[in-house]
Amino acid sequence: IRSAGKGRAWSGCMDLDSIPVTRLKGVGPKQAEKLKRLQIVSVQDVLFHLPLRYQDRTRVVAIRDLVPGLEVVCTGVVLSSEVLFRGRRSLLCTIADSDGSELVLRFFHFNQQQQQKLRVGNRLRCFGEVRRGPRRLEMVHPEFQTITPGNDTGSGDTDSTNENSLTPIYPVTEGLHQLSMRKITDAALSHLKNAGVDELLPSTYAVGISLKEALLTVHRPQADVDVDGLLSGDHPSVQRLALEELVAHRLSVQQIRHATKTQLAPVITSKQGLCKQLIDSLDFKLTSAQLRVIDEIHQDLVTGMPMLRLVQGDVGSGKTLVAAAAAAIAVDSGYQVAVMAPTEILAEQHLLNFSAWFEPLGLKVGWLKSKLGVRQKRDAMESIALGQTHIAVGTHALFQQQVDFHQLGLTIVDEQHRFGVDQRLSLREKGMAQGIVPHQLTMTATPIPRTLAMTAYADLDCSIIDELPPGRQTIVTAAIPNHRKPEVIERVAAAIDDGRQVYWVCTLIEESEALQASAAEDTQLELAELLINARVSLVHGRMQAKEKEDTMQRFKAHEIDLLVATTVIEVGVDVPNASLIVIENAERLGLSQLHQLRGRVGRGTQQSSCVLMFEKGLSQRARDRIGILRETNDGFLIAEKDLELRGAGEVLGTRQTGSAQFKIADLMRDKKMLPQVKVISDEIYSRHPHQVLLLISRWFGKDSPEYGNV
Repeated sequence: IRSAGKGRAWSGCMDLDSIPVTRLKGVGPKQAEKLKRLQIVSVQDVLFHLPLRYQDRTRVVAIRDLVPGLEVVCTGVVLSSEVLFRGRRSLLCTIADSDGSELVLRFFHFNQQQQQKLRVGNRLRCFGEVRRGPRRLEMVHPEFQTITPGNDTGSGDTDSTNENSLTPIYPVTEGLHQLSMRKITDAALSHLKNAGVDELLPSTYAVGISLKEALLTVHRPQADVDVDGLLSGDHPSVQRLALEELVAHRLSVQQIRHATKTQLAPVITSKQGLCKQLIDSLDFKLTSAQLRVIDEIHQDLVTGMPMLRLVQGDVGSGKTLVAAAAAAIAVDSGYQVAVMAPTEILAEQHLLNFSAWFEPLGLKVGWLKSKLGVRQKRDAMESIALGQTHIAVGTHALFQQQVDFHQLGLTIVDEQHRFGVDQRLSLREKGMAQGIVPHQLTMTATPIPRTLAMTAYADLDCSIIDELPPGRQTIVTAAIPNHRKPEVIERVAAAIDDGRQVYWVCTLIEESEALQASAAEDTQLELAELLINARVSLVHGRMQAKEKEDTMQRFKAHEIDLLVATTVIEVGVDVPNASLIVIENAERLGLSQLHQLRGRVGRGTQQSSCVLMFEKGLSQRARDRIGILRETNDGFLIAEKDLELRGAGEVLGTRQTGSAQFKIADLMRDKKMLPQVKVISDEIYSRHPHQVLLLISRWFGKDSPEYGNV
């Protein structure tokens, strides 16, 4: 590795990092502002703003070979072109290629000039996404151009206007279009060709291709490139960049971990008197797995170094009690505890549990959320600031600037994958005093595959609760098509007659709480009419928090037999008497979400069941998901399968690693690299520390918490 010693005599990328993006042709102040929203401020930033995907316009596909869902180029002669006024004005144009296969082009927005180009007899070259139409396949608003005799090769449906390279599609922002982004990238690539780029990885780990060559290929793949390899991510250029990005990412979490471990934390020397009182007050025994994890936490708390521990456990494994035990140890030593959850309904569940466990022991559990009244919020914040509140439970409101703790010793973050690195750090900073930071315990009921954990969570120590409480039975899962809904309703009636309670979950494709609430309301009315003797109620995301809480408490008290709900019940609801859950349109949800919902039942000792209802015509992926749910209740196995089916980005969630979103790496595709990534990052961190921030800056920017602003 070349050294960045005194004077930093770098050529290449360090120079490009110092060249503002406004030096590129066509980038003025307004364009620069748009680019800044994408964290692009230098020429280097442009080069490492990599394509999301490619459009393959290099090959013409015969109309007979078109498949719905693909973006393709095809050619044909216009057979008919007419404007229709059926509800919505539209232009329908039918083209056919040399063997007579036909395709419909549909336009809702068009002008007279476009109509002229689409007149009968003209030959067109079209690019767009193929969809199923009412009678035949179609493209809606395709890009098109007329093929004139001058540029037609005369060889069937192939013409010389074909592009000779794949077309990159970049992440953009409002007001910045793909064509503009490609022109800006062209200008940056000219600088790259002239200046070169610095290699920051040890040469002993080279993958046979230079970084400069990899960037040129990925941004502007040439006609002779292995198209399939580039699209699949197996091309050496993609692999070269993915390797460096994974190394940079691992260095970023090592940087955070190192910065944290060099700080001081409270030395919590409690003899666990309060923790023992808590455990003794329960009407059941903790599992050996719970006791083991509590001991691991206690060992962290006595070291004087900040604990950064992630507790993983399948649904129903008792993570909340482990967190409560950790809170008891901290409070027993005179420190406050903050418990943060991503949603109000989950935070409310924690409030109820912690209040039930700790208030009989003489401790005050406080509540803080953004929607509290002015006086309630002021009183809650005052109680926290004075140290009168021992345990503060809440949502994101806990780490707002105006919230001050008297002596915060431990933060507990539930469903931590919904928070970014910077948000977790903001809560921890609430307890910083005289250079001492609080310990942090994070929890998730979404099992994280080892593949992801060793990369995305390299800054955390991991504990796994791999044992369910005694008496729990495996949940039986069945898949039933929607047209057999009457049979499912009979099954619901039988469960209620037997004294059990039931969830009925409604889902919609649209991410709209209003639409979901409407669907749930319709379902509630329908089921109430069919199940005359059942007490049917409703809970959804648009209800007021108090109304949701009251409904859930009534369900828990068995004042409700059948609860119709949206996916707001995914986490945080514990009703041991609920033994049946029905999930409508299960094909619309991911594996982990289905597993979380299924975990709402099976919390008592009786046999529980989950019914997955689905529409006809399932895709193969939906069949695979439902099949996996029927075969296993193992959350970690399900998480691995979910990773295979959906990819790391979706499993992690958009805020999983703070600002460190992968641009080109794919943890599932590239998992074979991870052992090498660990070796490389450890070598750079120990032997070439001056390279660490250069790599992090190159991939994630200087404003990210990963860069070192920790």
